[in-house]
Amino acid sequence: MSTLEILLAEKACRDLVVAAATAVDGQDYEGLVQLFSIDASLTRPDGTLLRGRQAIFDAYVSRSSERLTQHLICNHVVHLTSPGHAESHCMILLWSGQRSATLTGKGRLADPQEQLGEIDDQLVLSPEGWRIQSRQARFTFYKDKVLAT
Repeated sequence: MSTLEILLAEKACRDLVVAAATAVDGQDYEGLVQLFSIDASLTRPDGTLLRGRQAIFDAYVSRSSERLTQHLICNHVVHLTSPGHAESHCMILLWSGQRSATLTGKGRLADPQEQLGEIDDQLVLSPEGWRIQSRQARFTFYKDKVLAT
């Protein structure tokens, strides 16, 4: 592969990971599962293993629609391991809140807990484009904030 082809593949993989976070935050779970390969696996931070698009969809759609999230992605590194295969590692800062919280000029009051985590993905190039083949998500730190009154 040429340097340009490698750079374009790495960008497509980073875009895929960002698109998955955006889908979760937008509660677009049908869109989310399309970013995974048909036989994908996802290990959630609590250790729960989900296998296949349907299991991933079922887990996310069962979440309360009242819960709002924002995933901030940083320190994102992608490496092509072979043509059509890549590894991705990124850090995630997760904030959450409740849809019922009053929307102000500052936004909604966030839940008191912040979480810092990591996501490791194995990515594959399919006829649909780059897809997540396997995902390992884990939290490394959390902080309970003092709520403003």
